[in-house]
Amino acid sequence: MVSRFLRAGILCCIAAVVLSACSSGDGTHNGLAIDGPPTDNTGSIYPPIESLTEGQWLAGDLHVHSEHSNDSTLNPIAKITALAGEVGLQYLAISDHDNHVAGDVASHTWADSDFKNSPLIMLHSAEWTTHRGHGNPFSAVPYDHQRLYDARDNYDVEIGALVKELGVHLSANHPAASDHFGFSYDMVDSMEVWGSAIWADDNKRAVAIWDDMLKSGRAITARGGSDSHHGYPGEGETPSSSSYQAPANNVGTPTTWVFATEWSAQSVIHALDNGRASVSSNPYAPRVVFYADLDADGEQDMMMGDHAGASGEPVNFRVDLVGGGLSDSTPYTVKVITDGYTLMELSIPPGQSSVSFTDTPPADQRKYYRVEITGQQTDFPEVPISTALSGNMIALSNPIYFNFDPAF
Repeated sequence: MVSRFLRAGILCCIAAVVLSACSSGDGTHNGLAIDGPPTDNTGSIYPPIESLTEGQWLAGDLHVHSEHSNDSTLNPIAKITALAGEVGLQYLAISDHDNHVAGDVASHTWADSDFKNSPLIMLHSAEWTTHRGHGNPFSAVPYDHQRLYDARDNYDVEIGALVKELGVHLSANHPAASDHFGFSYDMVDSMEVWGSAIWADDNKRAVAIWDDMLKSGRAITARGGSDSHHGYPGEGETPSSSSYQAPANNVGTPTTWVFATEWSAQSVIHALDNGRASVSSNPYAPRVVFYADLDADGEQDMMMGDHAGASGEPVNFRVDLVGGGLSDSTPYTVKVITDGYTLMELSIPPGQSSVSFTDTPPADQRKYYRVEITGQQTDFPEVPISTALSGNMIALSNPIYFNFDPAF
């Protein structure tokens, strides 16, 4: 995984070499040119954009609690993975509370045989549970979570350095809830802007906080997470009052889709790092993919998460809705948001799945574009009440960025 902290560190190291009087004198360092920051063939500081077609969209849930959390009921990992597989999810992050086991998630959640033998892609995670709020670290491989737990009361700059050292992707949980993420957003790679099946005030405020971070130049990835704690009662189990959360909020409410270049935990993390992700209300609801055609040749050059410099010329954008849950009787509304305000609202008529628009990102200022989709909700029979809780909120994209520093 190459985190934003590491990418920033790489750029800083390059800059240091450029300024150093200790260079080799021939304009190279270990065979690489050191005349300035890395460029592509056009002289842009933005790295070449990865293929828009050589990959696959994977569905998952990035915030789920199992019986290894003390406040979870009737939810062994086997039950979670069975439901996830049944509804078509491909990856999961079991994020049990670390304070319930004094930080030792490695001997509990990660040691569970159903975690280790899951047929799904399993991220190594935990809910970093502190009196300053909650976050989820994500990793493709085991990491020393105990150190992160022990550092929870340290200064933010120390925690940020530790996150970089551990090589994890750190995500801010429910940023607008009572137990909101109360640390610096300079240490995070993503934010949980859609938490639980409920699309209500907390999620709307979380999106507003995310927009503030984007306006400040922080290219933080938006993600979802059900924060589900309870499973359906099984044979021989007696339901507690809290277990009735399960028909309303369970695995996949919402679903986070990532564009993975291969079937692996590392590829899921890489997509989250780079914002190639969108969120839908459930695994059956349409997912959104957001593209940009920079040179008006009819070929898409960028998708959400990608960075480019702005030429001052118009850019064509396209919004695609993908999935079997598309309504054939009612339209979808596409809200285009740039720099925190609504640029326009567009309609995708019944029977269609795409809409396009054109705008001109200024050559001399930072700008981002993202979209939100509303319309007729898609049923999720396995979690029936979630459909009503999500209202008409269907999906949201990550941004396409212009003139942002690609290291952040």
